[in-house]
Amino acid sequence: MRSLDAVIPALRGSALARRRPGVHAEHEHYKWWALSTTSVGMLLATVNSGTLIIALPDLERSLHTTLLELVWVILAYMIASTVLVLTAGRLSDLFGRKRAYLIGFALFAVASLGAGFSVSGTELILWRILQGVGGALLFANSSALVTDAFPREQLGGGVLVSISWHWVFWFNVPLALAGMVWGGLVLRELAKPDSVRGLDLVGTATFVVGLTGLVLGLSRGGISGWHDGIVIGGLIAAAVLLPAFVAIERRARAPMLDLTIFRSRLFSAATAAAFINGLSRFALLFLFVFFFQGAQGDDPITAGVKLSPMAIGMLVSSPLAGIWADRRGSRTLAALGMLVGAAGLALMTTLEPHSPYWQSTLWLFIVGVGSGMFNSPNTAAMMGTVAPHRRGIAAGTRTMLQNTGAVISIAFVLAVVTAAVPKDVLFRIFSGLAKGLTDAKLAPFIHNMHTALWVLAATSVVGAVVSLLRPSHRSTVEQHAAELAREAA
Repeated sequence: MRSLDAVIPALRGSALARRRPGVHAEHEHYKWWALSTTSVGMLLATVNSGTLIIALPDLERSLHTTLLELVWVILAYMIASTVLVLTAGRLSDLFGRKRAYLIGFALFAVASLGAGFSVSGTELILWRILQGVGGALLFANSSALVTDAFPREQLGGGVLVSISWHWVFWFNVPLALAGMVWGGLVLRELAKPDSVRGLDLVGTATFVVGLTGLVLGLSRGGISGWHDGIVIGGLIAAAVLLPAFVAIERRARAPMLDLTIFRSRLFSAATAAAFINGLSRFALLFLFVFFFQGAQGDDPITAGVKLSPMAIGMLVSSPLAGIWADRRGSRTLAALGMLVGAAGLALMTTLEPHSPYWQSTLWLFIVGVGSGMFNSPNTAAMMGTVAPHRRGIAAGTRTMLQNTGAVISIAFVLAVVTAAVPKDVLFRIFSGLAKGLTDAKLAPFIHNMHTALWVLAATSVVGAVVSLLRPSHRSTVEQHAAELAREAA
């Protein structure tokens, strides 16, 4: 018989476990408990670019920022979360995904509180960088935690601005704190730590400087001119350091970007498609906030409502796309999603300052449907090909490449729409004070917007072609069966 001293602690432990919310990691419903907390993290990390874009005209008027500072309020968060997401994934593989995920919530709460009290554009940019660090930890671990919990076959803001732009940030604080507490109670650590220790600080620094140089050069070029010394220096740094980053990763003992995961044809094609998706989609929110609030003279609430059809389209199509992909694969569906998005982007080139609301609503909804068709099946296909102990770095790789595409997308669109537009007209458009401008003065901006949309549509077509390069659903299933057989042997 077991001694009384051994039985009492066991009973206490089981009673404590029963009082704790959620279920054991082995329970069939644990996957849904895990999804409840990862959804909060992804919501925070993802929407903080979109909701803040709505607030940009209000920010410019309140903080008296320059146009470049205004853009970098968005880019600072995206670059920080992009360049650090692989390091965050690596840290989670080494020290535990749950711990890294909860730290991400804490950083996000602190940075959001500070950002809301900012009194200058520079101060806000610094808080946004810290927010991006928290976002990287959330981005890197959400997909990995869900992939750990779910079987492979089942993987398939304007109102706040109207009160004050500060609430775009302060709204995050209680949500982040609630997510941290809930995640601490519900999540279980399922993955074993990676046996290969170490961090790739040289590779991380190289990528940070290279990507920052590229984005700074592109975003500043259209405003200050392409002969500007900072523009030239940034582009040269990118041309030298980004290829050097790949060379460093090939030789590093514990690389930031593990190039061996690209040996999988499915992972490589899906990751490339995710990069192109970010490149062709993300700048759309940025562009249309200034079209609605600048060219069409809408207030933040109206602009937010006008942008919502894209989110609605994604909400409608994503679950249906996930069900389809679980049964028939993601290759054709991802390609169709890209083509649907390209059609919506092309139709947007018909928009003018006095276009009726139904046109922008319909075109944005079509783009949202295409995004939903692409995103969830593509992510599930990528993560399902990776070994459990490498899912942190794989999730980080996916997010890094998709966000890199998004950052470049904004910088490129900014360079296009600001070209050959008088500075006084630009500032009135970007500050939401263009209501009195004539159609003739708005014409250069509208023409540039159409040019950018055509390029984004063409990029989306390229993404459809890349999506078709992945293996078929049947060959993927056969490969997975072979892997299970090898593990059983």
